[in-house]
Amino acid sequence: MKSFSPALQDLIDAFKQLPGIGIKSAQRIVFHLLKENENKALFLADSIQKSFESINECQECRMYTEDDLCSICIDSDRDKHILCIVESPADLIAIENTMQYNGVYFVLMGRLSPLDGIGPDELKIDRMTELLKSNGIKEIILANSPTIEGEATANYIGSIAEDLDIKASRIAYGVPMGGELEYVDSNTLIQAINNRNLIGN
Repeated sequence: MKSFSPALQDLIDAFKQLPGIGIKSAQRIVFHLLKENENKALFLADSIQKSFESINECQECRMYTEDDLCSICIDSDRDKHILCIVESPADLIAIENTMQYNGVYFVLMGRLSPLDGIGPDELKIDRMTELLKSNGIKEIILANSPTIEGEATANYIGSIAEDLDIKASRIAYGVPMGGELEYVDSNTLIQAINNRNLIGN
């Protein structure tokens, strides 16, 4: 068989657009859907359509929500003086799952990358700056990825916080709990050494 039917190929190509899904994975997903009961496939299609029609960005933090403000932003028990800045909704959820942070968030939906045409406007840095000015923020926590673009983004936002006399901190990176040093890459070890903590006095 040289190729799939046009409709089948279109469906495979559609799933290939998803992050982490290659040609083989896309084919498996499509064949699974076609083999399953038609109602399951139609339910998936209907759920996707309804999500795109009803889900939007929170007007304050940019997290996905069906309302003007997300459940975190309207939570009166949250510490509104601490703002954690993350790159994606997935990062926000990862931090929430630790159950150790009780402040609020701002989701950049990316990181600065001039070569890809992603600058401050695309990340809505102006909106973030307005939050810093008007919401009584006393500290920001930068939870950017430890990449060149992530570092550039953190430095850029850190300079804004400095101009506004707002404390800025960065989450630490280093050796994971339970990790063996011999298997840790050099860049991670450098980060761990640079971000070392004192023991005792």
